[in-house]
Amino acid sequence: MTTLPRGEAADVTRVVRRRRALAAAGAVSAGLLVLSACDKPTPLATITVGSSSVHAEATCGGEGDALKTPDLEKCLKDKGIESIKVDPDETVRFGVDPEIADEGWTVLMNGQPLTDSSKKTYRTIPGSVFFNAQYGASGDSTLVSIKEGEKDVTGLWSFKLQKDS
Repeated sequence: MTTLPRGEAADVTRVVRRRRALAAAGAVSAGLLVLSACDKPTPLATITVGSSSVHAEATCGGEGDALKTPDLEKCLKDKGIESIKVDPDETVRFGVDPEIADEGWTVLMNGQPLTDSSKKTYRTIPGSVFFNAQYGASGDSTLVSIKEGEKDVTGLWSFKLQKDS
């Protein structure tokens, strides 16, 4: 058994608490440092058909800077994009984060504007439109993009709609 002078045990407890507090503060600081090194994700765009939905970060841009035409053309040819099955009798719902809506956004079908620019965060389009030759569709799949920006394009979110009949 160890004998300590009166009040000595309380000092040891204080030292242990102080060490724990410093260790916790150090862990929090290290965590914040790691998080500050991460890139901020771009806003999301979502497409919902019935009970299925897909969402994606920007294929190109989405960080506020205007994109150049060659970059846009390259983005529209990107192969690694999300896809969703669409029954032509269903309604396709488009949703965007408020950051996209504030800049204005347009739905593109195969690179051509399908809608006027909107500042709302939500819009619906009949599924049959995406497979109708009158609107430029061909075959059983269509590339649909959400273009951010009314004058300059600052972001592009692309999705592949596959006909589900």
